[in-house]
Amino acid sequence: MNTIRLTMAQALVKYLAAQRIECEGREVALFEGVFGIFGHGNVAGLGEALYHAREELPTYRAHNEQTMAHAAIAFAKANGRRRMMAATSSIGPGATNMVTAAALAHANRLPILLLPGDTFASRDPDPVLQQVEHFGDPTITVNDCFRPVSRYFDRITRPEQLLTSLPQAIATLLDPEHCGPATLALPQDVQTFAYDYPESFFAPRVHRIRRPQPDPRELEAAIVALARSERPLIIAGGGVHYAGACERLSEFARTHGVPVAETQAGKGALPDTHPCAVGAIGVTGSEAANHLAREADLILAVVPACRTSPPVRGHSSNAMI
Repeated sequence: MNTIRLTMAQALVKYLAAQRIECEGREVALFEGVFGIFGHGNVAGLGEALYHAREELPTYRAHNEQTMAHAAIAFAKANGRRRMMAATSSIGPGATNMVTAAALAHANRLPILLLPGDTFASRDPDPVLQQVEHFGDPTITVNDCFRPVSRYFDRITRPEQLLTSLPQAIATLLDPEHCGPATLALPQDVQTFAYDYPESFFAPRVHRIRRPQPDPRELEAAIVALARSERPLIIAGGGVHYAGACERLSEFARTHGVPVAETQAGKGALPDTHPCAVGAIGVTGSEAANHLAREADLILAVVPACRTSPPVRGHSSNAMI
């Protein structure tokens, strides 16, 4: 087996740069680049590795960690979750600034790879610069704040752990159903540890996101229910965007005169000027959409992962959903 000796940070960057994806018939880079604010915890390891790979994986300097992570999330949403960005910060407050963005991505199932710097695995020096760590439990760092708002979380305490952790993180970022933020906490000293990685680990890989197919029986049941319905309402979720189904939904709604409400993730599924668009639904939704939900005899959620947050309240007790 041929190997290549790299630091953990170099291996991480090299692997990300090798990831490709099929998007609209073209093969493009999966990661557009990395947003970063550099300081203690990520400048000497990951920062240096990114600098030397700046042609393959561009770095974009930011001025606020929360803002850069939100920008990365917006990029992923605008690209239908098929392309994404990473975001890296220093240890401590720099990392915690990204937690709110991670929560947003978690709730809305949007991909972002978070790479916060972490305290020395050797626990030296002690204490950490800003002293925001838990002194009663040295196994905990502020990066544990990311656990409840990450779809995948790992702390890389050995360079060879990338061999299993990175593929799992990428799989999470590309999962149509369980997509969301993946967090790899990177201890400052471990970023500089060298390891003989298999060269095959860095071979270019082209990802393809399979479009889930509808269950034939459920589809037939929906057709029958729509044919019988007198007051149907369609609720469009984010899946309409990610499946590239906005035009089909527009044509269907216009042809059959079915009103379409939107969840937060589904916003923009139909343009506001569309005759069947009735706006957002739920507690923060429009009066028209919520009135139609109360009066509907059939509510069709598109797609299966569609959900309203806050939930729809007050729909007709006789409505079929």
